[in-house]
Amino acid sequence: MKNLLRTTLISLLACNGTALAEVTDAAAGGFTTVNEATIGASGDVVWQAAIKDVGLWWSSDHTISGDASRLRITAQPLGCFCESFGEGAGVVHMNVTMVSPGVVIRLTGGLGPLGLMGVNGNMTWELEAVEEGTKVKFTYAVGGYQPEGLDTVAGPVDYVLGEALLRLKTYIETGNPEVADLG
Repeated sequence: MKNLLRTTLISLLACNGTALAEVTDAAAGGFTTVNEATIGASGDVVWQAAIKDVGLWWSSDHTISGDASRLRITAQPLGCFCESFGEGAGVVHMNVTMVSPGVVIRLTGGLGPLGLMGVNGNMTWELEAVEEGTKVKFTYAVGGYQPEGLDTVAGPVDYVLGEALLRLKTYIETGNPEVADLG
């Protein structure tokens, strides 16, 4: 029931122009997802929260450690979207390959379970000032090999990124990302 409510919420947001979640292309060799939301805050506030507070809004369900507070993004070329396990242990989820502070960050690699597959991807987070606040767009293009075809994972990846963006929006607008989880 909770997943149905989340899907319904994301669909309703998509209908009223506040958010968009879509697999724009999917085939055996790769896929592209696009998720957009308008956040009622300035670009500076959104950038700071997205980068510096990632451990506060990202879902712990989508981490290896089960604890999102272990996540960090180092927003500089050759920086990383990393998760610490303590005592020098951790994982690089993605590498930062491009940054224009307050405007765009590009992360390269296989996010989550994609890191275990023969794939690579580029995820771009773009911010744009709009009348209602800041439009945020997450685009993730993934290519490579998986025996069952990458099109089989496009929907779940899109769901995770749509949920992440909705949690970021909710965190900034209410201070509580769990509202986006409906739970």
